[in-house]
Amino acid sequence: MKAVIMAGGEGTRLRPLTASQPKPMLPMANRPMAEHIVGLLRRHGFEEIVVTVAYMANTIRNYFGDGSDYGVRMVYATEATPLGTAGSVRNAKDELDERFLVISGDVLTDVDLTSLLEHHEATGAMATLCLKAMEDPTEFGIVITGEHGRIERFLEKPTWGQVFSDTINTGIYVLEPEVLDFVDEGRPVDFSGEVFPELLDRGELLSGWTTSGYWEDVGTLESYQQAHRDVLDGRVAVDVPGFVVRPGVYVGEGVEIDPTARIDGPAVIGDNCRVGADAHLGEYCVLGSNVRVGENVFLARTVIHDNSFLGPGVVARGSVIGRSGDLRQGAHLEEGVVLGDECRIGRYAVINAGVKIYPHKTVDPGATVNSSIVWESRGARTLFGRLGVTGIANVDLPPETALRLASAFASSMPKGAVVTTSRDSSRAARALKRAAMAGLNAAGVSVQDLEVATIPLTRFHIRTTPSSGGITTRLSRSDPQAVVIRFLDQNGLDLDETAQRRVERLYYREEMRRVLAADIGDIGFPSRTVELYTLELVGRADLDAIRAARFKLVLDYAYGSASFVMPHLLGKLGTDVLAINPHVSTVGAMSFDRSRHADRLSGLVRSSGAHLGAVIDPDGEQLTLVDDQGRVLSDEQALLTFVHLVASEGPGRRIAVPVSATREVERVAAELGASVEPTKLAVSSLMEAAIAFKADFAGGSDGGYAFPPFLPAFDAVAALVFLLEMLAHGSAPLSATVDKLPPVRVAHREVATPFERKGLLMRTVMERARGDETVLVDGVKTVDERGWTLVLPDSEDPVTHVYAEGDSPDASEVRAARAAAEIATYLR
Repeated sequence: MKAVIMAGGEGTRLRPLTASQPKPMLPMANRPMAEHIVGLLRRHGFEEIVVTVAYMANTIRNYFGDGSDYGVRMVYATEATPLGTAGSVRNAKDELDERFLVISGDVLTDVDLTSLLEHHEATGAMATLCLKAMEDPTEFGIVITGEHGRIERFLEKPTWGQVFSDTINTGIYVLEPEVLDFVDEGRPVDFSGEVFPELLDRGELLSGWTTSGYWEDVGTLESYQQAHRDVLDGRVAVDVPGFVVRPGVYVGEGVEIDPTARIDGPAVIGDNCRVGADAHLGEYCVLGSNVRVGENVFLARTVIHDNSFLGPGVVARGSVIGRSGDLRQGAHLEEGVVLGDECRIGRYAVINAGVKIYPHKTVDPGATVNSSIVWESRGARTLFGRLGVTGIANVDLPPETALRLASAFASSMPKGAVVTTSRDSSRAARALKRAAMAGLNAAGVSVQDLEVATIPLTRFHIRTTPSSGGITTRLSRSDPQAVVIRFLDQNGLDLDETAQRRVERLYYREEMRRVLAADIGDIGFPSRTVELYTLELVGRADLDAIRAARFKLVLDYAYGSASFVMPHLLGKLGTDVLAINPHVSTVGAMSFDRSRHADRLSGLVRSSGAHLGAVIDPDGEQLTLVDDQGRVLSDEQALLTFVHLVASEGPGRRIAVPVSATREVERVAAELGASVEPTKLAVSSLMEAAIAFKADFAGGSDGGYAFPPFLPAFDAVAALVFLLEMLAHGSAPLSATVDKLPPVRVAHREVATPFERKGLLMRTVMERARGDETVLVDGVKTVDERGWTLVLPDSEDPVTHVYAEGDSPDASEVRAARAAAEIATYLR
């Protein structure tokens, strides 16, 4: 039986180590990772191996040759362009005319391949996947299995809301040759994303076999170091070269260790190394071949590749040093430092924590390096959050960071493109926006600056002009000391995850474009954006009906930039308005509190006899309503009110709401002939679903409302205008609609959940939900005749959200509390 080793990956997250060698050839305890895989295959009886290669293919060919030195026969299949996991194996089809095994050449594992084969033969499956339970499954493909290991569903790199199991796909498969008939030749094809789901759809048997053995996807610098620690701790059965001089300490041939040197171990010291007088090798040190360690050197948790030189007094903690590194006397490497191949660090230079230095770079003597010379990402959560990039102004987010972020964003689009910028009235947002504009211009992108503007106005300008995207900077809603930089795409929507990763990759690798002086971008200041926004909005509204109703309103602008838009608009609506907080104020916006502003508005509505009151948040996205009786509508009541009014406009209306919305939304909509599409909770997901669903209305759970035919994003001003239109059509006050609504209360709890326990938690929740009616749009929502409960891990914070709704507000609270208590017991 043959095996296929997939060895074509570039390993971009492992840079700078992979900048000059392919990922499968990275040394793991002084043997390339691919060599450990070859040894594993040989131990389980595989003697014929096909290796798929692409990136630096000759490096792999030259090392292994025909495989005879390793007791196997090896042939190679080369990809001219990346073909994906299935496409690369399909490229070797001529060698695969019988059952075969597929395994990655860049993982560390001791999986029992013999048992995997026996399981495959026993089940008669077309494909058997090796599975593994992981604490954090979000970076992998999740596989959901039923009875006897039969695979039911695949989900590639899910968000925490989609983690229905902690069982992940290891990328180790036993396949019948017929599987390759489902792989198109010459184009990128993925097993988990395309081939296996198609086989499931055709009714083919796919089986999952869960291993208890060790498996680690060595995909990041952190996991590379962790894998070394696991080898030295004996957690994985691999062949470590050298003689065991005492438990956990391996020493190669020709090693010279000064009698005064101290080696704590566990450690690996490669062939022909020299360790000088009074040197101290702490725990988890790995020295490659021909490494020279000078006197008084101190190392701890450090991996050093072949042929490196460490002069007297060098200190390195938690670092990785590439091949032929040259560290002169007194050089100091802090935690997380990674040096690429052939880096030279001068005498007494200090490389501070987390710095990455790419190959062939030189650091001058005595220098202190605080930022990377081309560094790589540690993970998705370190940059983009729910709304964008957030941090304390001038601490986490200084102007130079805003400049680099904007430059990375500009580098993801063509030179000569145009980006729209805006901000709120705060000084912090102004400083960061100006830095961002400089970064855009330096990358050859021009700027259309709206200066102080709401987020909806910024989105509108992007959608109606040739802008390729937008950047808006403003104070965070949750922390007045923090600033958020939001990035928008060419449709004015928040960047999706794919676009975010592209910006992150450019940012961390510092591959930002720098243009010549003649190509530096320009800056313009559009003058008619508010006018055009107003004309478009009133053009879509029934202006005659609104004017005829002669509404009297009380509006709270909350010191935000909506006060630049509303006066121009209200003049066209023929409304009588009492405006409060109608001027832009940073201090006022920083102290904005929705409930406090709404309570004040309530009294003004009653005393003035107004038809309704509204609070527009400083960013122009959230709307808080007060009816004509002075009642402040909760977010659930306001959402139901909009749903009722939209559905009343005529049959066939389409409505999108998050899966956490009250079930009364569907009931009200159904009674009036409207349809409802549940979506994920994230605002970007709600907006994307609203567009795909061609929704007439999309409503969030926290005061955000959108009318996608005008603008597929939350817009408090537009929501207010369309609310007036619908009230005018109904000829009834807002309170009449509110009085028709049932009492609703969606209860919410948070349960502290470490990230490493979330996968286990969701698997437990899914197992407990078997046999129940479930909705898996986002998290796990279980439904019964008395209500529903939604369990959703947070993607950024170590908590799990619990939403629940019962027959009454009190029942909702009881239901949520009971679910939260059950989750807490799962985590014990």
